[in-house]
Amino acid sequence: MPGSHKAGRKSGRVRNGLVAIVDDDQCAREGINALIASLGYCSATFMSAEEYLGSESKPYTACLILDVHLPGMSGPELQDHLAADGGRTPIVFVTGLFDERVRNRVIDAGALAYLTKPCDESALISCLVQALGN
Repeated sequence: MPGSHKAGRKSGRVRNGLVAIVDDDQCAREGINALIASLGYCSATFMSAEEYLGSESKPYTACLILDVHLPGMSGPELQDHLAADGGRTPIVFVTGLFDERVRNRVIDAGALAYLTKPCDESALISCLVQALGN
């Protein structure tokens, strides 16, 4: 649903900030959101980089799960934009189309990981633990 931001929580408290999920694939977005909620993290979902940038969630984001291929601004372009603004939010890239060149670019620019869809849950959880410190 356009413009929807869903906060998922297992408990009543937010642990270590917000996990923002930016993916134009509704199934992927909802699946990752369900995993995040099951772990007790607060999350918000976005269909595009522009939607994320225009949201009130940006300052509260403790980890960004970001699709590589998005309509409009791509995931790597969002990474560049955030870095130019001085952002240091840990980013976990997800993609349905593995590309070694893109992988190297985003990792060299500081991304925490580059995972292929469907994401291995244990790999994604490991990234969240690393990013959020628990």
